[in-house]
Amino acid sequence: MAAISRVMGPRARWRETTIGDYGSEFLGTFVLIMFGDGVVAMAVAALNQSGRGPEIFAASGDWLLIAFGWGFAVAFGVYVAGGITGGHINPAVTLALATFRDFPWRKVPGYIVAQVAGAFVAAAVLYLNYKQAINAYEAANDITRGAENSIPTFSIFATFPAEYYSNAAGPFLDELIGTALLVGIVLALIDEFNVAPRANMAPLLVGFTVLAIGMSFGANSGYAINPARDLGPRLFAWAQGWGDVAVPGDFGNVNSYMWIPIVAPLVGGLVGAFVYNFFIHNSLLARRAAEEAEPGYAGPGPESEE
Repeated sequence: MAAISRVMGPRARWRETTIGDYGSEFLGTFVLIMFGDGVVAMAVAALNQSGRGPEIFAASGDWLLIAFGWGFAVAFGVYVAGGITGGHINPAVTLALATFRDFPWRKVPGYIVAQVAGAFVAAAVLYLNYKQAINAYEAANDITRGAENSIPTFSIFATFPAEYYSNAAGPFLDELIGTALLVGIVLALIDEFNVAPRANMAPLLVGFTVLAIGMSFGANSGYAINPARDLGPRLFAWAQGWGDVAVPGDFGNVNSYMWIPIVAPLVGGLVGAFVYNFFIHNSLLARRAAEEAEPGYAGPGPESEE
């Protein structure tokens, strides 16, 4: 028992190292996918096959369900991991913080691996839970898993481009914009020189940000805005028979799609961080430096009312 306690107990040395960080990112991303992909499974297969709702994707209604589900999923994931790592749960956030803040580059690969692994394992648990509903929906609609008509059930796990696109440019731009907005607002929420939220409201506000992105930009590409959120479940879907629809992501109108929800969010996160720094953060730093240089400056104090 003593040996088990040394490894598994609260005083185990690994908990104070980067391994503890990786475990935090794994579990935070796991929670993200459980609630996020879970709400899609409800909308796609479980509700209509359970007799509780006859139609899949009833336009605005189901999209609101999915958008709110993903918003809360992000908030819960950040709350879970936030006390240890700040709750990145997104390689685009990790990369942006390493590039534009002081996050250690040596931790970046481990964080990303943990995030993808957490998403993969969550997809496996969700499939185990919803397997009968997915199988029933595919049988009722003559869906051949891995063919183009299996995109609805594949979408439980990962994203795909809207039918009105004929190449990768449109979805790439959509993912870039969505992730730039996400990372820019995340930086605003954690910026101690800006109007940062009080107490522990930041994770909830990040969730509301994802909710807003889903409502405003979701239809074009499914708003992955997180490489781990897409790649981990996509790899699981590929292993479960969705074949070329999953990897490399052949959808007919746009093929070899899987790189887009990986690369575009990484680029978008860097763009969003750069824009926030250029217009806001650096200006805040300059004003703080000017205040400190004034004669008689005695350090930060209560805000004065003009």
